[in-house]
Amino acid sequence: MAKKDAPENIAMIDENAYVESLYNDLIASCSKHVKVNDIELIRKAFDLAKESHKGVKRKSGEPYIVHPLAVAKIITSEIGLGAISIACALLHDVVEDTDYTLEDIQHLFGDKIASIIDGLTKISGVFDNRSSLQAENFRKMLLTMSDDVRVILIKLADRLHNMRTLDSLPPNKQLKIAGETIYLYAPLAHRLGLYAIKTELEDLSLKYRYPKVYEEIVSKLKDNEIKRQQEINRFALPIIEKLEKHNIEFDISGRPKSVFSIWNKMQSKNIPFEEVYDLMAIRIVFKSLNRETEKAQCWQIYSLITDIYTPKPDRIRDWISSPKANGYEALHITVMGPGGKWIEVQIRSERMDEIAERGFAAHWKYKSENTGESELDKWIKRIRVMLENPKSDALEFIDEFKMNLFASEIMVFTPKGDLVTLPKHSTALDFAYEIHTEIGNKAIGAKINHKLVPLNYILSSGDQVEIITSNKQRIQKEWLSQVKTAKAKSSITNSLKAETKNRIDIGKKILESKLKELNIHPSSRVFRKILPEYNVKNKDELYSKIGSGILKLDDLKKILKKNSKNKFVRYWGLQIAKTTSSSKKSTPAAKAPKQNKNFNYKDPVVIRDDTDLEENKYKIAKCCNPIPGDDVIGYKNPKEDYIIIHKAKCPNAIKLMSSQGNYIVKVQWTSQKFLSSLAKLTINGIDRIGIASDITTVISEELDVNIRKFFIETHDGIFEGDIELYVHSVKDLNNLIMNISKIKGVESIKRKEDIQN
Repeated sequence: MAKKDAPENIAMIDENAYVESLYNDLIASCSKHVKVNDIELIRKAFDLAKESHKGVKRKSGEPYIVHPLAVAKIITSEIGLGAISIACALLHDVVEDTDYTLEDIQHLFGDKIASIIDGLTKISGVFDNRSSLQAENFRKMLLTMSDDVRVILIKLADRLHNMRTLDSLPPNKQLKIAGETIYLYAPLAHRLGLYAIKTELEDLSLKYRYPKVYEEIVSKLKDNEIKRQQEINRFALPIIEKLEKHNIEFDISGRPKSVFSIWNKMQSKNIPFEEVYDLMAIRIVFKSLNRETEKAQCWQIYSLITDIYTPKPDRIRDWISSPKANGYEALHITVMGPGGKWIEVQIRSERMDEIAERGFAAHWKYKSENTGESELDKWIKRIRVMLENPKSDALEFIDEFKMNLFASEIMVFTPKGDLVTLPKHSTALDFAYEIHTEIGNKAIGAKINHKLVPLNYILSSGDQVEIITSNKQRIQKEWLSQVKTAKAKSSITNSLKAETKNRIDIGKKILESKLKELNIHPSSRVFRKILPEYNVKNKDELYSKIGSGILKLDDLKKILKKNSKNKFVRYWGLQIAKTTSSSKKSTPAAKAPKQNKNFNYKDPVVIRDDTDLEENKYKIAKCCNPIPGDDVIGYKNPKEDYIIIHKAKCPNAIKLMSSQGNYIVKVQWTSQKFLSSLAKLTINGIDRIGIASDITTVISEELDVNIRKFFIETHDGIFEGDIELYVHSVKDLNNLIMNISKIKGVESIKRKEDIQN
């Protein structure tokens, strides 16, 4: 008689059945993208992943293999990649987390899959103290991405599933991963044209960074859902009738603005949810006759819509004539709908829609139809340029990568009419280096639209740029602050290094020649005498100053003959006198930097009163100036004993969450009545006699608040002003705003969010 299955065996049978059902679901969803004989490759990858992760659980309690299966499902159903990508998604954690090596993967699956897995595998080992594992890992992904973009697409799918299952992690880990996501991964998804994934990453990041704000916006969207659908139907009906009348095959749909987009607009414009006017958009996807007629069909539909509704002239976005760098093509217009509300309409062909939703994967599909190099291809090439000279500090590299490749772009022209794409706020010097390094090195000025301008002139879209050069020009260190692109910065840095090396070589030869004349051999004893006398820190600085002519060696003989009893030793840039007998007692030891410790809080840090501030337990970040009651996070500087308090939405805080998540702590304010914090307000309204007096009376007398600055300016019966004052908390500040808003003539008073990078 067979024994009954033990409870754990039953659980194992159920677990295996659950995993197999997920695998079958994956195969069903990838049927459109893979051939029948490719199923064998996917099964082989699944079996290896399942066996290697056997017995391992995720934080949620699920078998670990559920994660690779979910990533593979995103890869095929949401991005549209094929069998090799699905196999890599299933294997993406095998080398990192199990005993299998990259050589094993190469032997079992071939060079291509091994190369992609290598790009997806995290780096192990010791890094620069200022760096982080995330930063080095990101750089490695980019190195592989420049050869095969599937690496970054799989990594984005991996990040999306991690964000979807973030509930199971502790709050400090949630903050770290959410910050990293909004800082790097969401912009990267946007650049690769993965609009749906980018939107979901942004929304999920907001959910964990500002849970209350997220829930409030979701709730308000849900409350308005029926009313919004009625408005969409009322708006769309005349358009449907018009397009059908002209025999256009199309699909029309309405979509609400994403939660993150709504929050972003509320923040940037400093307005409540109710004042965000473009909460919905209409998308029209039409069936094109052929690729050549798509542009004409877009403008035909535009014409038919504007026959019904009045367009807003400054809100037309033509991305069919000049597609975005991520390949996005569409015609966007904003028109005045029924009830006096502005509504955005997006017009796309079926091909444009697929590229908009699936990004690079769809771009690949249609690439053969377009012989010209797309902006997306150029972007991948620009990644290669950046990786030729990566920074030693990975965090600095990531900042530069983000600045150059995620920025808005401008399009300018050469004198011959060739188009050049640059990041927004690029200068004429950036343009010069974009054309050629030698042109940048020799640039002395520029002509913009035939008008002479300096090299730091900021370019605008449509400018025609001509660079003026001279063989006598020398590269200047100040140029680094005048350029924006990675190519320009890298070229200037390399040229400056080459110049410095040349000066060092010349200086070294001059010094050795002088010492030879004095019959002295260069030694550490000689340099201990020379360096303090010439006020330099090391030999390279000495050589450089000699080579550039800054230092003359006329007094070298006198310096070397000086009595060695009165020496000067340099400690951390300070000169400290040292005597022969009491030197050990009188010379302070150089204080070694504190060791970098892994700092991690699970429980929030509570700021109780101003004694913590007095004892330097924490410091208020000057970049965003949070006050009690603001949503804040703390950063524990690994080299110091205090915590720096940032607003959670401060760009510097987001960057820290992304790059140094282990040092981020949750912070809570308690009621503070002793510590006053500076707050800034902007105010405007209808001018009248005595209004300034009424405002100051409410602030100083009724609410007993100290004013630091009060400035009001009137013009044409309207007044505008700025107020700076000291308050104890956000609650007090909100009460103050409410009381001032009741004053007759005050139209608007808002807190000024003065956040600086």
